Amino acid sequence: MFKIIKKNYFLLISTFIVLYFIFNLLDGERGLFSYIKKKEILTNLQQTEKEYINKIDNLEFKNSLLTTNLDLDYIETLIRSKFFFGKKKENTYIIDNDN
Repeated sequence: MFKIIKKNYFLLISTFIVLYFIFNLLDGERGLFSYIKKKEILTNLQQTEKEYINKIDNLEFKNSLLTTNLDLDYIETLIRSKFFFGKKKENTYIIDNDN
């Protein structure tokens, strides 16, 4: 038995080394499967980053409507939506009492 192992010592060691490298290439921490998982996580994180950037831009725009350029139409829509003042598809008539 030992004579067979001694005879094929190089073949046995090289087989184990090749199997080790193949295993780590596919399933190691830096392997192919780990790379695919990390790439999927990266795309998900990039998508959520874009969503958050869009939300932040929208909030900054709404904030600018309330602070620097006071937009009365936007304030009216806020009042109507928050305080349930008015109904959908209603006609709004403005009566001018200056005359």
